[in-house]
Amino acid sequence: SKLLLEKSGHIALLTLNRPEVRNAIDPETLCRMADAFAELAADDGVRVVVVTGAGRQAFCAGGDLGRLIPLLSGERAPEDDWDRRFQAEPELFKRGLLRGFDVGKPVIAAINGAAIAGGMELVQGSDLRVASETARFGVQEVKWAVFPAGGSTVRLPRQMTMPRALELLLTGDLIDARTALEWGFLNRVVPPDAVLDTAIELAERIARNGPLAVQAVRRSARACIGFTDEQALAMELQFAAPVFASADAREGPRSFIEKRAPVYQGR
Repeated sequence: SKLLLEKSGHIALLTLNRPEVRNAIDPETLCRMADAFAELAADDGVRVVVVTGAGRQAFCAGGDLGRLIPLLSGERAPEDDWDRRFQAEPELFKRGLLRGFDVGKPVIAAINGAAIAGGMELVQGSDLRVASETARFGVQEVKWAVFPAGGSTVRLPRQMTMPRALELLLTGDLIDARTALEWGFLNRVVPPDAVLDTAIELAERIARNGPLAVQAVRRSARACIGFTDEQALAMELQFAAPVFASADAREGPRSFIEKRAPVYQGR
């Protein structure tokens, strides 16, 4: 399959599986990604999602320039059911790239190689990022006279400084993993062999925590951007109140007092 979905405990691993074309996204892959993210959003057993690419060369080289982009521009007519579904359901594009669609739980990008264009935009939709020392990052759309419409002009200036975001967006040049780390875009840069293990270990640490608390903290942090302190602090209480009212919020302190590992039910 062009996309692999594995669940282990409370962690889901989603792997883009087209290494022969640098994990580029064709209509079928995009449809499958959109379906997988919808499934993961609805699955209460999944507490953390890890997204990666097959092979060592690329995390994702973006939209398939031979298949996806010509379909978007009208250059290529739909040839199969995946093409037709992609054209008929515009929200698939947004959901597949986590653009305006929220899985509702932490998403960790395990970036095993180049993340370019749509691949870079998928990383922007993630919450935490672990990258290989060999990874490269960029939004090259302007080089091909097209627009990085997967959210880059909105998200990059918020995820690094505006001058750095504009340097990437306007030159279309690639930066290496160390630079992306220095610019505040990544959490960790590790040797190629350690990328997935590091991401899974991070996922396990998050998955051990109270899931309702994790989800509410994440939602609050994302929702409060752009508001005044006064507005945001009022909003924060709206996210906090249901967590304090949960059974898990009673189990956490009780387990601490009883000196045992907590057992969280997500309610």
